[in-house]
Amino acid sequence: MTSSIIQSFLEIGDFQTLSLIIIGVIFGIIGGSIPGFTITMAILVVFPFTFAMSSIDAIALMTAVLVGGYSGGIVSGIMLGIPGTPSSITTVYDGYPMAQKGEPGRALGIGMAASFFGAIIGCIILIIFGPFIAKYSMNFRPWEITGLILFALTLVAGLSSGQIVKGILAATIGIFITTIGYDRNSNTRFDFGLSQLSSGFEMLPVMIGVFAFTQLMENIEQGNNKSKKKGNDVSVSFPMSLILKDMSLQKINVIRSSIIGSLIGALPGTGGTVANFISYDQAKKASKQPEKFGTGIADGIVASEASNSASPGGAFIPTLALGIPGDLTMAIMMGIFILHGIQPGPLMFEQNPILVGSIYATLIVAAFITLISQLFLCRWFTKISLVPQPILIPIVLVLCAIGAFALNNNLFDIWVLFFFGLAGYLLMKAGVPLPPLILGVVLGETLENQFFRALELNSSLTTFFTRPLSAAFIALTIASIIFSIYQAKSIKRKTQSTSE
Repeated sequence: MTSSIIQSFLEIGDFQTLSLIIIGVIFGIIGGSIPGFTITMAILVVFPFTFAMSSIDAIALMTAVLVGGYSGGIVSGIMLGIPGTPSSITTVYDGYPMAQKGEPGRALGIGMAASFFGAIIGCIILIIFGPFIAKYSMNFRPWEITGLILFALTLVAGLSSGQIVKGILAATIGIFITTIGYDRNSNTRFDFGLSQLSSGFEMLPVMIGVFAFTQLMENIEQGNNKSKKKGNDVSVSFPMSLILKDMSLQKINVIRSSIIGSLIGALPGTGGTVANFISYDQAKKASKQPEKFGTGIADGIVASEASNSASPGGAFIPTLALGIPGDLTMAIMMGIFILHGIQPGPLMFEQNPILVGSIYATLIVAAFITLISQLFLCRWFTKISLVPQPILIPIVLVLCAIGAFALNNNLFDIWVLFFFGLAGYLLMKAGVPLPPLILGVVLGETLENQFFRALELNSSLTTFFTRPLSAAFIALTIASIIFSIYQAKSIKRKTQSTSE
C-alpha cells in the first residue's frame, strides 16, 4: 500500500497533472466564493473538460475542484455575510461578526487553517477506513448490494427536509429514468416511439439539467443579487501570530469536527451541509462559553470549516469501497469513473491501487495548494464573490449546454438538459427534493441489475430476508423510513406550537 501511495504522488507530481490540480483548486475556490453557484455546479462545469483526459488527470482535476470549493465558501461568508456554498452556512454565524468587528483577516485565517486541517484529517480517515470497508464488502452478493442501495436511497429521501414521502417519490422517479431504453435482455422499454430514447438518457445531461439548470432558474426567479454589498475595496491582512494562537487552542475542536465531517460525509445524501450544522452544534455544546457562539468566536469558525472540508474524505469511502455515492458531488465523481471505464466498488482498491492512491495524494496536495492560494489571492477571490447574477447565469448556462453536447456531439442531449431542467424546477416548486432523484439516476441501473441477478441465482424473494446482511439492510431501510416519518411529524408539531 505504501509503495502504491508513493507511486501515486509521483503520478500527480507530473507537471501536467499538478497544473490541473492548481487550476482545479483555484476554480473550486472561485465557485465556492460566488453566492448561489455551489460546489456541485462548479463540478458540473468542469466535468465535460475531463472527457479527453487520462483517468488520473480527470480524477485529480475534479478532486481539486472539490477541495477548493469546500474551502472557498468562507470568502463571501466572512466578508459579505452570504454563504458561498450551503456547506459554509454556519461559518457565517461567527465569521461575519468577527469581520464586522474589524478582524476580517483573522476570521479568514482561522477558517483557512481549519479547512486545511479538516481536509488532511478527512484524507487520513479515508486512507485508514476505505480499504477496510472495501475488503469487508467483498462478501457482498447481489442480495446485499440490493439491500444496501435501497437503504442508501431511503436514507437520502429521509434527510430531505423531513419530507419522506416526496423524497422517496423523487428517488423512484430517478430510478424510472434509468429504465428507459434497453433492458438487460436488449429489449427497448419506455421509448414512447422516439428513436432517440432507444438507448436511454445519458447521466450527465440529466444531472446538469436537474441540478444546475434548476438552480439557475431559481436564481433568476429570485431576481435579487444579495452580493451587491460594498466590499470591493476591503483590505485584508492576516495577523499570523494571533491566528496561530487561536488555532493552538482549537486542537480538540479541529479533531472532533473533522471526525464528525468525515463520518457524516460517509452517509449517503448528507455531505458538508449536514456535517456543518452537526459539528457547529457539538462544538457549542462542548464549549465552556456557548453563549458567545454567534458573536464572532473562533470556535464556531473552526467547527464549521474543519467539518465541511473533512466531508469529501468521508464521502469518498462509500463511493470507492461500495460504489454508493455519498452525495451529489460524489455522484458526479462516480460518473467520471464510469466514463473512464472504472467501476467503483470493493475490487477497486485491488484493481486500481494507483488511481485510488492518486485520490489520496490529490486530497493532500490540493489542501496545501488551497491554503497557499487563499493566502495570496484572497483579495481577488473577495471581488469575484461580487459578480452580479445577470452576468454569471448566462455564462454558466452556456457552459452547461456545451458540456452536454460534447458528451456525444449530439444536439438531443441539450434538449435532454433543458427538459430535465424544467422538470427539476417544477418538482422543486412542488416541494419535491432533488438529491434523491439524482442518486436514483446514478444507482438505478445498478439496483435493477443486482436485483434481477439475485432472482436469477435464486428465484425466491425470501432469500433477501434469510441472508443476514441483506436482512439487516432491509431492516435499516424500514427503520430509516419509520424514523423519517416520526422526525417529519415532530418537526411539524414544533412548527405548529411555535406559530401558536
